[in-house]
Amino acid sequence: MQDTAKYLVHADITADGIVERSDVVGAVFGQTEGLLGDELDLRELQDASKVGRIDVEIDSQNGQSFGRITIATSLDRVETAILGAALETIDRVGPCRSTIEVRKIEDVRAAKRREVVERAKALLTEGFAESMQSSRDLVEEVREEVRIEDITEYEGLPAGPHVEDSDAIVVVEGRADVLTLLQYGIKNAIAVEGTDVPDAVAELTRSRTVTAFFDGDRGGELIRKELAQVGAIDYVAFAPEGESVEDLDRREVMEALREKVSYEQLEEGTADESAEETDPADAGERADGAAETVPQEGAEPMPTREDGDPPTEGATGDTADTPDVEIEPVTDEPADSNGRASEEAGGGETDDAPETLRGHTRAIIGDGTGRVRLLDSAFGTLAEGDTGEAFELVSDAETVPTAVVVDAELDQRLLDIAAQRGIDHVVAESTGEFVKQPTSVRIRTADQLLAPNEA
Repeated sequence: MQDTAKYLVHADITADGIVERSDVVGAVFGQTEGLLGDELDLRELQDASKVGRIDVEIDSQNGQSFGRITIATSLDRVETAILGAALETIDRVGPCRSTIEVRKIEDVRAAKRREVVERAKALLTEGFAESMQSSRDLVEEVREEVRIEDITEYEGLPAGPHVEDSDAIVVVEGRADVLTLLQYGIKNAIAVEGTDVPDAVAELTRSRTVTAFFDGDRGGELIRKELAQVGAIDYVAFAPEGESVEDLDRREVMEALREKVSYEQLEEGTADESAEETDPADAGERADGAAETVPQEGAEPMPTREDGDPPTEGATGDTADTPDVEIEPVTDEPADSNGRASEEAGGGETDDAPETLRGHTRAIIGDGTGRVRLLDSAFGTLAEGDTGEAFELVSDAETVPTAVVVDAELDQRLLDIAAQRGIDHVVAESTGEFVKQPTSVRIRTADQLLAPNEA
């Protein structure tokens, strides 16, 4: 009967006393007999297989009985509703007063239809997924198989076949970027495979001429900053903003590589943009005393070497046929992530000058003040307080600091809020153990920052 049922009548029963299942079934048959006439008599309907077995679940507690009654029917909607109403006329079960209330009448076919719809959606998703490849997907799949024959590995990282013996390399984000450059004939690219630059890549960049070519998004910018901290970058090529290297066509790739700029020039340009917003007298002189270089409008960016000659075109040159030609390094000391010339390079800074990061470090940590100081982009003081207030000072600062100098051990909590606020530098008396270390924040101890001056 359950397989052919169209409706299920669900009713709740309450009895003032202890009753059993057989008492409930007997009451249903006995008190509905003759109530609805011969055509709707329960016994006749069961004999004709129009009403199924009466299922009863009953439980007794504290001298009362509670339970549920379920009856399956193949009657139409009107007859099923009449049958449900008849159940509610039962007022005694055995010797006990009772109440029966029909909770709902369920359409079995609607439930089955829902199951059919859900299963059909699953089959549509799973069964046809592989057969819905577009012609473009097929072309890309074949092209991928052709290109993959040329890709190799360097220390377990995806790389072009010329990376190991070339004097110049192009560092990209992922395997797909290496394959894209291979397709266009550039065979000296290596991928960092994520934001955590591998030691093998960092070590390789120190002995090669390096062009960083990352996606035009925040992720690419973070990888570039980390690579500059742990390795070395000579040139930077830019993918169009919001686009990935793997999505560029041949013309866009070659144009980006031809218009690469030296890393030093890029960082100096960033520092100059920051300086425009402050008084030049407050910003302090540049460490090397050199005049800034501003390319003329419309002129193609052309990095220059320290001797004044243009750099030699290499893997990022006009043609892809000479990807292994060494690119002339611009400098041995790349700028730091804040766009200022690296303080470790030494030069014209005064150790005790209050407008320099080194001067603030000496004043706060060198003298053991137990204080924390927040600095703006010109290394002016934004706020200062005890080290116990460091977290609150950073999190509540109206102007986001560029640097934080704290005469205490740098812990994970302070480092996390510094990364969240977008702070570039943190100088601490010492550093603790970090569960995670953001790549966007440059961390140094006072000993590391002041060591070149002490030497």
